Amino acid sequence: MSHSLLLTREPVVNRNRAITANRLIAHAASVADVVNGLKKFEDEWPAQHPVFLCLGKLVPTPDLLDWDVPDNLMVEIPAPTLAHPKTQELLPQLKAAGVNMCLSWYTPDIALPPDIDWRFVLMDQRKFPHPSNSPGLSLAWGLQDSPAFDTAINRGYDGAAGWFFLQGSASSKSLAPSHAQIVRLLNLVRNNADVKDIEAVLKQDVALSYKLLRYINSVGFGLRCEIQSFRHAVTILGYNNLNKWLSLLLVTASRDPAAPALMQASIARGRMMERVGAPFFDKADYDNLFITGAFSLLPSLLGTSLGDLLSEMSLPESITDALVNGEGEYASFLKLARACERFDATNLAKLTTDLTIDSHAVNAALLAGVQFADSLQN
Repeated sequence: MSHSLLLTREPVVNRNRAITANRLIAHAASVADVVNGLKKFEDEWPAQHPVFLCLGKLVPTPDLLDWDVPDNLMVEIPAPTLAHPKTQELLPQLKAAGVNMCLSWYTPDIALPPDIDWRFVLMDQRKFPHPSNSPGLSLAWGLQDSPAFDTAINRGYDGAAGWFFLQGSASSKSLAPSHAQIVRLLNLVRNNADVKDIEAVLKQDVALSYKLLRYINSVGFGLRCEIQSFRHAVTILGYNNLNKWLSLLLVTASRDPAAPALMQASIARGRMMERVGAPFFDKADYDNLFITGAFSLLPSLLGTSLGDLLSEMSLPESITDALVNGEGEYASFLKLARACERFDATNLAKLTTDLTIDSHAVNAALLAGVQFADSLQN
């Protein structure tokens, strides 16, 4: 199966590890293929934050402007391409069109063109531990873990791009009380407990109740009426659908100030799996696909081992099989979602081929996942 365009992505975070942008890496044979592919995603385009567009190994050319560029797009210009005639032709066109630019793979000794405003500058911190003479806000790339991020910030970087925050989180031995309360709610809903018993638990935490209703009423869920209470939610949605809402609540329950990037990654994974797996499963499985993706990062989010977490919850075997053993009907789709979080798309292309999924469907699911996750941020 040929792939004219495959997208992978990385988050961009500020000094406080809050999401400030989404970085898309386009894997294609030509800039024209990238543009033709991206033109198809108006509905799924994540518009809440800036989107950095990295062309991978391609040289940026004026073909980039052969589409109606989204307002939040920021084109990455690799420093090694600045001397290329096509890139030199493109730069004033981007400036005239009001398209923001990020200078990637910057080195302090490179000659920069005049009159170009670089909002961000991406540097490989493995080669340049300090962001010397950066012509814009400096972003560290190539970080291995969370401690490496802290070091980069202390050395002067303004933020970072990548998945470093998935590594370096210490695990505790038990769930925090707020997390345990949501797990209790999840188990009550899954066991079809009486509504009054579930409401009694919710009343113990007013903030929890508010957040649950806010998520249920969010634009991303597409309800036609506003849910006024948990009892109303049960009437409109039913117990099965509430599993997803409560699972989302568990993913976003961490009060750690460094958690937003992890939350976004979890929700985006879940939504992507739900979207890309839809043609392969009955509608009853959609929520389980979402939960599998969202729960795959719970150990990092909640500081608890996956085994301990799952022992507290009565989840379907298909979910635990994918999360614990990497097996079962959801496992391939979890691997696909994870492959979309790599700079190299080699494994993604293989998984897409093995699953006989059109690359457009994978790209659309990836963007829809990011769009949905961003929409739920405070």
